[in-house]
Parts: sequence; structure tokens; C-alpha cells
Amino acid sequence: MKNRFLVTIETLGSALEHLSKNDPDLGRVVSELGAPPLWARKPGFPTLMHIILGQQVSLASAKATYLKLSDAISPLTPQRFLTLSDSKLKEIGFSRQKTLYCRELASAILEKRLDLKALHNRDDAAVHSDLTQIKGIGPWTAEIYLLMALRRPDIWPSGDLALAIAAQSVKNLRTMPSHNQLERLGERWRPWRSVAARILWHHYLSERNQKLSM
Repeated sequence: MKNRFLVTIETLGSALEHLSKNDPDLGRVVSELGAPPLWARKPGFPTLMHIILGQQVSLASAKATYLKLSDAISPLTPQRFLTLSDSKLKEIGFSRQKTLYCRELASAILEKRLDLKALHNRDDAAVHSDLTQIKGIGPWTAEIYLLMALRRPDIWPSGDLALAIAAQSVKNLRTMPSHNQLERLGERWRPWRSVAARILWHHYLSERNQKLSM
């Protein structure tokens, strides 16, 4: 997949201009906060592990567990991960469920049921299908990997809570949008939904930091 189809520093600028022009609410966020971070992550096993650790917990909690894991084994590879006992993973911060999920991911890679390198040349739907065939990788995890690691331009993780909270605030909605409502809202931001998500996350983090500083 050629770079012009990825979200890069260059394409991010073009996308922000397009979205700001077509949606004044997003434009206001960009005007007030500036461009959102690219939030690019290196594709591969460690990043996918980190995203799994981020399921249904705070960013800080996932990061803390991931850093402890990185201290325990470096480089972090499927082979090395599988050498860690359940008790060691519990000590690091893994729940039983995430221990199971991450062991399944490591095994799938070693058994060649999942080829992470091959995902670069597959379309969004195929990547989503390949990833969600692995136990413990649901739509949200696959979409975050597509958006941040593979940097695809039109990914919309409508199951993301922070995205829903930000959308309610930015679009001045009476209630937080449901999964289906957020899915419909995202349709207006094609073909740059990944960048719209970055704008909303930028807003969410800014609002949260303001509350923490009070």
C-alpha cells in the first residue's frame, strides 16, 4: 500500500483542512487546539499486545502494564512472551483474560495463522477479518491497530468510549451517542474518519487534562 493512502504528517494536514471546511465543529477544535498528534505506532506484535492490554482499561493502566512487560522481556517477541509463566504475567499486571488473549496471539503468529507483515498489503476489511479471527481481538482492537499502526485513513472505531464522549461534547448532543449513532455520525467524515477520530480524541484529552488541573 503506497504512502499516499496512509495518514502521514503530509496527508494529516490535507485531511484537517478538508474536515474543517466541511464540519465547523471539527474545525473549531482544530482552530482551538491545533493539529492532533499522529499517534502512530510501529506495526507488529508489541503494538498489538499493547492495544489488547488497553481493552476496557485506562490508557495509563495499559501503559504501566506494557512497560513492566517490556522490562521483563526485551525484545518483546511471541517466542519470548510464551516463556513467561501465568504467575509472572499476573505480577506484571495481566488479568487471566488478557493472559489468555495474548498467549493466543503469540501462538497464532508462531503457528502462522496470523501474518502481521502481510497485513500491510491487504485492504481494511481483510485486515479486520484476519485480526478478529484471533480470540481476544474484537472489532475495537482491530480498528485501533488499523488506525494507529497501519495508519489507514478511513477507520472509525465506533465502539470507543472516549470517541463517544468527545462526539457528544463537540457536536453538542444531549446524550452520549450509542454505538449505532456514532457509526452514523462518522459517515459524514468519510474518507478521513481516522483523522476525525484523532480530532475528537485530541479534544477528549484536552478536556480531561483541564479537569485534572482544577
